[in-house]
Amino acid sequence: MIQLLMIPLMIFLTPAISGSEQDTGKDEISEAIGYYFRAHATGNGEYLRYAFHPVAKLFFVRDNALAQFTLEEYIALFDGNPPVDEDQRIRTIDQIDISGNAAVATITLDYPNAVYTDYMSMLNIDGQWKIVNKTFYLEPR
Repeated sequence: MIQLLMIPLMIFLTPAISGSEQDTGKDEISEAIGYYFRAHATGNGEYLRYAFHPVAKLFFVRDNALAQFTLEEYIALFDGNPPVDEDQRIRTIDQIDISGNAAVATITLDYPNAVYTDYMSMLNIDGQWKIVNKTFYLEPR
């Protein structure tokens, strides 16, 4: 039998970085994600090289199993042509959470046939925010 111990939890909230640093970080993160959006809008996967760290991975569930892409495999999925329904696609940054040199951005790609929710793990490396990990969920319409 497992016995659970009830231990009071104390939470101390202190800002990891100042407000102005956080605003600057959010702007820089938004810029990196802008390259990600540009790749999707133009079909040019080369824009992803500006957003992602070279060793970044993308993880998702396919057929109830973990699946993944390397950055190079992901770039290869882009054919260099804008999607035919580009004028109907909406991309938004929903939230950015920063702690020092680490951040998570939540993104929605609202497309006519599906909605993608992306969770981007990002790190500030040598003064640049880069996506190091992307996990996502696809909701077909």
